[in-house]
Amino acid sequence: MKKKILFVIYLLTGLMFINGGLNKLFNYIPVPDDLPENLVKMNEALMAINWLLPLIAIAEIIGGIAFIIPRFRALGALILFPIMVGIILTHIFYVPSGIPMAIILFAIQVWAMIENKEKFLPFIQKN
Repeated sequence: MKKKILFVIYLLTGLMFINGGLNKLFNYIPVPDDLPENLVKMNEALMAINWLLPLIAIAEIIGGIAFIIPRFRALGALILFPIMVGIILTHIFYVPSGIPMAIILFAIQVWAMIENKEKFLPFIQKN
């Protein structure tokens, strides 16, 4: 039962990242009118660098797909980790109301990394 619950959690987390990446590419979710001015400026700066948002979007899509597949979950968590750090920092500095959800997603990612720690051990072991 635990495996099924964890799979559903990992599936939903992966789908959230895939949706976020697809939205960055195709802009199908309307932007709220009440965004803080600093956040709007930050998004405009990101869009001014033509290659950055597509790169983040592709990383979110690939990481989200890998996060769903048990064999590649550790790789997906590794790809999504820096993106998740950016999401948390964005919420801390610009939209504090989103911090709880960002922390939950971060905790799920850390849990997946701990659950797959044997795949990360070769990176930190001395030869």
